[in-house]
Amino acid sequence: MNFLAHIYLSQGHEKLMVGNFIGDFVKGNQLESFEEEIKIGVNLHRAIDEYTDTHEIVKLSKGKLREKYRHYSGVIVDVYYDHFLAKNWDTYHQIPLLQFTEQTYQQLLKYNFILPAGAQRMLPYMRDGNWLFNYSKIEGIHQALSGMARRTKFNSKMEQSSEDLRIHYSEFEAEFTSFFKDLTSFSSDWIKREFS
Repeated sequence: MNFLAHIYLSQGHEKLMVGNFIGDFVKGNQLESFEEEIKIGVNLHRAIDEYTDTHEIVKLSKGKLREKYRHYSGVIVDVYYDHFLAKNWDTYHQIPLLQFTEQTYQQLLKYNFILPAGAQRMLPYMRDGNWLFNYSKIEGIHQALSGMARRTKFNSKMEQSSEDLRIHYSEFEAEFTSFFKDLTSFSSDWIKREFS
């Protein structure tokens, strides 16, 4: 899953959300430098990624893209799924998406001094371009995937993948909806175990 889903799945726990947000930026023994609740958030991020990568529905989504995008298909599906979460946000959360994203940036900025360098560099761009809100539009997804394509060492072709989203839109949306129910239950159970 991508940023919006990781933040949403933190269930409103601020420090858990910070850890979940920075999960991809924390390497090796860096984890030990954080306070306990943020460490739990990083581990939640990793558990979500592992669950997602091994889920049969996600494999089905990636299968539509693998021939063209190879190992980038998983990255693309993560972004597609954030699009469907943003697009259908009112189904999942009582706070409107624009308000939720503004609150999220404010919360993250409170912890800016502990964020890994990569997350510190990215956050102002994320906030100024309101990536989390713009995931709700295909144009926003195109911008996100084109930005990722520019940062890859190889020709990933990810800048073309918003067109594949349009072609298989209803299939990807149905797969996301089914998968996200499972992921929400998994994350909720994981958090309960950690805080019991």
